[in-house]
Amino acid sequence: MHEFKSVTQPGDPLRELLSPLSDHEAAVESNRCLFCFDAPCTHACPTHIDIPRFIKKIATENIAGSAAAILEANLLGATCARVCPVQELCEGACVLGAEHKPIMIGRLQRYAMDHVYSRGLKVARMAPPTGKKVAVIGAGAAGLSCAGALAGFGHSVTIFEKRELGGGLSTYGIVTLREPVEIALAEVDLIRDMGVEFKTDAEFGQDLKLSELQANFGAVFLGVGLGSTPKMGIGGEEHVIDGLQYIEQSKVYRSRLNIGRNVIVIGAGNTAIDCATIAKRLGAERVTIVYRRSEREMSAYEHEYEFIKKEGVEFRFQTQPTRVMVDNGHVTGIECVRMALGEPDTSGGASPQAVAGSEFTLPADQVVKAIGQEKPGPAGFLDLSMEKGKIKVNGEFETNIHGVYAGGDCIRAQGACSTVMAVQDGKLAAQCIHRRLMETLAHAARSEANGRSQN
Repeated sequence: MHEFKSVTQPGDPLRELLSPLSDHEAAVESNRCLFCFDAPCTHACPTHIDIPRFIKKIATENIAGSAAAILEANLLGATCARVCPVQELCEGACVLGAEHKPIMIGRLQRYAMDHVYSRGLKVARMAPPTGKKVAVIGAGAAGLSCAGALAGFGHSVTIFEKRELGGGLSTYGIVTLREPVEIALAEVDLIRDMGVEFKTDAEFGQDLKLSELQANFGAVFLGVGLGSTPKMGIGGEEHVIDGLQYIEQSKVYRSRLNIGRNVIVIGAGNTAIDCATIAKRLGAERVTIVYRRSEREMSAYEHEYEFIKKEGVEFRFQTQPTRVMVDNGHVTGIECVRMALGEPDTSGGASPQAVAGSEFTLPADQVVKAIGQEKPGPAGFLDLSMEKGKIKVNGEFETNIHGVYAGGDCIRAQGACSTVMAVQDGKLAAQCIHRRLMETLAHAARSEANGRSQN
């Protein structure tokens, strides 16, 4: 187990935004639930947690049972309770939301999960060992979910992770204000406690080869996420800070993080919102988000947009950076051009076109880019079929390489990426792998029986 001391102590400006529910608050809130039959909230949850069931258990003071009900559908229930866009999913579907306040499903889920983690309770169910082995590449949401589900089926699972810590974006790439590092690492420990072996600092394609994994494992699952942030192709770009690194330093390496006084964040997704939050809360006097399209095309969740506006962050829409201005090695601003929006392009958003003669400058002493990520790394060294920059899989989550499966962000278009969808992909892929492995075992048993009968 990796020993980690939180950087978010009381009084820290990036401490978790929402306080935990007290026992009394959880009891009152859980008893508001109507416990609907065929509940719309459960249908709206991508992992289909039986929400009325877990809330009923809170109402009857069976908190461990509530957590067990959550984990049956979602092994990363503590993370999803914090980072899921519940306003658009379960809580958005709550029948009390039309005329009343919807049930605080996310916070009740957090209450149940934090209960078992804080007490070290073991509530995950395990099947007898099958003797089959599976390799999982990547310890992010999809990889952890897949590995945990496979371990629950009784298979021997090894996760190979290129970073020092497991957890993927939950550990390194989501602002602490929404998910502390301790939560992500607690979920890693849950998967480890299910018998999954972790091999960190092991990069796929360098430290281990697919042929080696195929020789030693019955199946391989790729939960590799996306690649690096793409280049913008503008002058002075070497002075721009990568947004994911900005967030990582704020979570794990706070002493290395330098915050400018006048910060510009390029992009308008949830990562850009997190970067702007970090800059604003850690001392920047002025933070501006620059986006080449309009407010309507932003990929950030609506509630995230409303939150960051209240933080005092400014927006410059329909603005395209063209050059980072640097004086004696120090950033002084960015040159920009205004954009007019035309017909939708291949991404589905309005196509931005530069307006002639509209050049202007914005002062800044720090520029951060959060413009999405490139296609997954394994596509470059494996003969994987790709589709629109993502790994192509069939209905069983299997790639064009027999016995190699994939799930999570690496198989999803950028706008459809989310932690909860990665968890569901991992879970469903595990079910498909399990069926394949059990078919193999059954076939081997039949062959052995036939051999005995012939003798």
